[in-house]
Amino acid sequence: MNESDADFYLTNLGVLLKETALSARQRAGDATDPADKAFEQGRAMAYYEVISLMKQQAEAFGIDAARISLADIEPDRDLL
Repeated sequence: MNESDADFYLTNLGVLLKETALSARQRAGDATDPADKAFEQGRAMAYYEVISLMKQQAEAFGIDAARISLADIEPDRDLL
């Protein structure tokens, strides 16, 4: 894998994770069955953890969050 492949991978991964995280949060909010709600909340929390970690690591390595397609999501605001 060359550098451009890795960049494309990270950019695409950020988009996919963001989309599925926001969808999980929506499903958790829409769920009416208590078991389904708990499951969907767990999924949303897992995405919260992953996206938070990706953003923290990007900052630690001096990578702009826009480069990994996560500049426009704030886990505390958008996923909790």
